[in-house]
Amino acid sequence: MLVDLTLPYADTTAADLSFALGLPAAPALHVLDLPELGLQLRLLGASHQVMMGDLSETVACLPGRRPDLPGAVADERYRFAAEVRRLSAEEMTAEVGRLRAELSGHPHGLVGQFPGSPDAITALLAYRDGVAAVGWRTWHAYPQTGELVETTTSVRLGAV
Repeated sequence: MLVDLTLPYADTTAADLSFALGLPAAPALHVLDLPELGLQLRLLGASHQVMMGDLSETVACLPGRRPDLPGAVADERYRFAAEVRRLSAEEMTAEVGRLRAELSGHPHGLVGQFPGSPDAITALLAYRDGVAAVGWRTWHAYPQTGELVETTTSVRLGAV
């Protein structure tokens, strides 16, 4: 699903992002409910939030919280990884175009386009991760700094 957002994005560089588990549902610009996966994908004015039962994952510019995006977080049921890629303007446009093309028509995909730059997007894709888990990937594009933040999460079913 492709969504044109009217609110400018709040975070303007990967260094503004924080990671948090367990936050309540934040006000969302758009929500994609995926009951078949037990997930809710949420586009925020400051990036993304995924809700899964009692679990919530938020990667966003969080007021009152020091920016901190870890490279990895893991326990017996939850795995999260994040990477910041540096791209040229041409590489950013190509990668954002690929994401827009692949995810905008996907039933478990959500792409939010922010005003100001055609390459300013937040994209999410949810999927079944084997028999006993679900997962999601996210992409946060910051064309003004040439950064693409990619996250990957997997959660074991029955463990939430």
